[in-house]
Amino acid sequence: MNDLPCFDLTGQVGLVTGAARGLGRAISLALANAGADVALGLRDVSTGTDLVREIEAMGRRALPLQMDMTRMDQIVRAIDEAVGHIGRIDILVNNAGLAPENPAENVTEKDFDLTLAVNLKGTFFASQAAGRVMIRQKRGCIVNMSSQAGFAALPTESVYCMTKAAIAHLTKCLAVEWGKHNIRVNAVAPTFIRTPGTEECLSNPEFRADVEERIAALHRIGEPVEVAGAVVFLASPAASLITGHTILIDGGWTAR
Repeated sequence: MNDLPCFDLTGQVGLVTGAARGLGRAISLALANAGADVALGLRDVSTGTDLVREIEAMGRRALPLQMDMTRMDQIVRAIDEAVGHIGRIDILVNNAGLAPENPAENVTEKDFDLTLAVNLKGTFFASQAAGRVMIRQKRGCIVNMSSQAGFAALPTESVYCMTKAAIAHLTKCLAVEWGKHNIRVNAVAPTFIRTPGTEECLSNPEFRADVEERIAALHRIGEPVEVAGAVVFLASPAASLITGHTILIDGGWTAR
């Protein structure tokens, strides 16, 4: 074992779901910057052109994949295509997710089912498909996207909170089950991050002020690169003894 920690991902292959924008885009670029080739799971494969160019400009391979997380056939096909084109998958980042906002008494069955389909079912079956590849390889790393909402209640987000709490526990379950195959499974749990998905709510001065106050230690909105950095760490050899853990990236929100 090296005497110093290694954060280098050179020669590894990552697959990021929901890669087109926001956290997925930042994570994809961060993995490439650390040396990995990156397969891009996209709800609409035509949206990945610019991201592919950016990754290739770093000297890494980029593979856009049609991967709607509500479609089991696309999840399985995307994993198969990644392995067929690049040869393996060393890192899976389950980033895709959504959060329909509604008071609990107004949640519709359609919104409920869609949120669970993407956030939970999609995460589980992407992990299963990639996990089968990693079991054959006898190594791999999965990083799931939980949220501070899995640890602190957010009004009007009951279903989203439920799914993100479940992701944290699923992370433990998969880590325990697949550790014998040299597969590590961890998660990150961000606070509000400045992305296209949060732009509308954070543009409300009152809402933004409340969020910044609740981020008790740092009192500022997070940036995508701050989540991407934690993902690269968890995927790297420096985190070789970390599994079953969820890292809160919340600026101190849950500390008080």
